[in-house]
Amino acid sequence: MPIELEELLKKDLRDEVLIMPTDTVYGVGCLLNSQRGVEKIFALKGRDQDKPLAVLCPDMECVKTLSENYEDFRDLAKAHWPGALTLVVKKSEAVPDYVTRGMKTVGLRIPNHDKALAILKRYGPMAVTSLNLSNEPPILKLHDAEVFEESVDHLVSGGDLKGVASTVYDTLQGKVLRQGEVKFER
Repeated sequence: MPIELEELLKKDLRDEVLIMPTDTVYGVGCLLNSQRGVEKIFALKGRDQDKPLAVLCPDMECVKTLSENYEDFRDLAKAHWPGALTLVVKKSEAVPDYVTRGMKTVGLRIPNHDKALAILKRYGPMAVTSLNLSNEPPILKLHDAEVFEESVDHLVSGGDLKGVASTVYDTLQGKVLRQGEVKFER
């Protein structure tokens, strides 16, 4: 049964995995510094072990601490965040290698969703990915998210979502890696 946001915000989420709504799709995530949580996410999704997770942040201050090249993408971030744009940036040492699978970059995003932001403001950045089995479409409906409820520690309901996956833009290569809701030319 889904947990109410107010109840979740009282929990200790160390090494726990949760499903939460975002402004795009349902996501599955854990605290950034939880290697156990990250490995649970990979197992739940059947995800390729070399595919990195993204990181959701509550605000720009968090983004600055997780990236090495903030000045290079600051204007783009300010124009689209909070929102459906994931920016691939040079990661700082604050981002564990088990999240990025050893890559020197990380996908960062500030979601535009009240519940997601409340969770991030309370607990800090989270390693996340879309809720779905690998190579399947992302989950938009609560009843589809509930199928995964037994595999996680908490499910935060956001009702049925109408989002499209975020656009993924590589700030180092200057190109769109996945076209989503945010469309732009650079």
